[in-house]
Amino acid sequence: MAAIISDKFRIFNASQFLESLDEVENTNMYFFVGRPQRWDSYLEIYSATGTFAKDQFVHVGGTGPSAAEGATFFGQIAEVTENSLLLTAIGPNTAAAPAVGSQIQGHNGTADTGARATSGVYRYATEDVPPAPIDNQAEKYEVYDDLIAAKKITTDYARQVIRRYNWNPSTNPVFDMWKPDYSATTTGQTGKASATGEESIADAKFYLVNGQYEVFKCLYNGEDKGLGAGNNTVTNEPTTAPGAGAGSFANGIFKEDPGATANYIWKYMYTIPTNDVIRFYSTDFMPIILGGPGTTREATEALATANPNAIDVVYIEFDGSNLPNGTYYAPIVGDGNDGIVELTISGGTIQTAEVINRGSGYTYASVPLETGIDQVDAGWTGAPYGLYGNGSAQTPADWSALGTGSLTKETVGATAVGALEPILPPQGGHGANFEEELNGKRVMTNIRLEYAEGSGDFPVDNDFRRIGIIRDPKVYNGSTRATADTLNGLFALKLDGVTADYQVDEFIEQTRPASAGGGTARGTVVSWKLDANSPTPTAGTPGSGVLKYIQTPHLHTDEGVVRTFVQDAASAISGQSSLATGTVTAGYASSPEGSGVTFADGLATPEVQNNSGEMIYVENRRLITRAEDQIEDIKLVIEF
Repeated sequence: MAAIISDKFRIFNASQFLESLDEVENTNMYFFVGRPQRWDSYLEIYSATGTFAKDQFVHVGGTGPSAAEGATFFGQIAEVTENSLLLTAIGPNTAAAPAVGSQIQGHNGTADTGARATSGVYRYATEDVPPAPIDNQAEKYEVYDDLIAAKKITTDYARQVIRRYNWNPSTNPVFDMWKPDYSATTTGQTGKASATGEESIADAKFYLVNGQYEVFKCLYNGEDKGLGAGNNTVTNEPTTAPGAGAGSFANGIFKEDPGATANYIWKYMYTIPTNDVIRFYSTDFMPIILGGPGTTREATEALATANPNAIDVVYIEFDGSNLPNGTYYAPIVGDGNDGIVELTISGGTIQTAEVINRGSGYTYASVPLETGIDQVDAGWTGAPYGLYGNGSAQTPADWSALGTGSLTKETVGATAVGALEPILPPQGGHGANFEEELNGKRVMTNIRLEYAEGSGDFPVDNDFRRIGIIRDPKVYNGSTRATADTLNGLFALKLDGVTADYQVDEFIEQTRPASAGGGTARGTVVSWKLDANSPTPTAGTPGSGVLKYIQTPHLHTDEGVVRTFVQDAASAISGQSSLATGTVTAGYASSPEGSGVTFADGLATPEVQNNSGEMIYVENRRLITRAEDQIEDIKLVIEF
């Protein structure tokens, strides 16, 4: 069964995304950042015996961790966790991967260590080559586990966007013209390609933005006398205010100067306002502006409403032969009304075809090159048809005089041939539906992260490697949807008696007291911020501050469980790399400036419930470093 998912469906989904942000029962979309820890290759292991150690090696097959020693897979250990290894320096090439169930062997670079394990899931990654996201439930949980913070997306910071094509004759010398019937040539089907070779209007280059941020749509590009034929090189930049000899602009239409090569015709669509240029104008994309009173879009829509489904261009498909020479007028025949085209014929062939009255209401149309006929003729009761030679026949009012015989009907000989194609507009006419006409199947959200945004929700002393969008997350330990402008995604500890500065990305541990259930709590530091009045911590002059951290089952389990950190004066929080120690401040219940969290007994939770809402977009990236004096301007494009 032959079927397609149309571009209209994708455009509808993009429009629905924007509408959901502003409805009465609105959807709360949040942009998030996450993944502070580095990208390394991940290898799940089980049935481990012996000891795998950081900086040692593993391999599958052979006698050691190299191709020369016969290994089919090898790597260096970056971290060892309860059920997995993080690996670097993968070989013999980046495509190497151990099959599930392979025996993993340990090696210290000199000899076999005797460590063994069975391999499970493997995923290649480096800081320069982040892994492609996986669309499954397990991935959603993982994304939430290392989520740092989120910021609400509002209508002001989201637009449908389209590919950006600049006015630049050097790089864009030819544009496609709007046509409703581009199609592919496949087995059993002869299609119609554009001037640039595209086989659908969605892929065609039929609009541009000029130097004044004015967007124009190409109605005619010089094609004539056959599909794709003609000299299509642009000459004059379309603009609403052309200079002398640089074309003309009237009633929303720009026409190149008569001396131009191709005589392009452009339809003015809208001007991108300054705020939209700042927020949604990128190297590859540009916005479709919102409508409403006073916008440039409103004026274009009004022209379409006044003459819906009007014809702007009649295309010379075949210039013909044996046609009568002269200037003639012909009605555009179809289910619309009042369309008129002016023809100039010389040497029996059509030289020009110019629409002098656009008419309205056309969903199919033709221009018959036949002897004129009207109501005066016996047996004819239809609309005017064929060629007329009266020069006054240039407005719909002139055609009402047909019954009086005031128009000269031209006789066309039996051997005369030629073909004209009225170019049907998009449904409603050019400018009636910007999103559908320009193929707005993408949405751009513009997110600015300014310093420690959200009173510290977005820490500035670390980096992130993952961005995305969550729909309708819930507040922590609650059933209501989150609505705050920003959300903290991290757990936090208020520590005192700290003997050294903790380091971001280092592992931390706490041996929990029996009263808390025992076991070891583990985590990774995302942010460490000293209190305003704290000295630089040393063993002799301990300090205090706020430590934010993540916990994930891949890295931080103890006997299969991720255990929480607790308040206990005898149970220090130890840093693996910094060797810092500190204890959770008993009874502390405040919100230090710039922390973005509120403590209870020295402990603070995220503002967003883990695994709530729907993860509708995820992108893994190379690291983006943050700083106290830095603003990140992130333009995220989602294609539906």
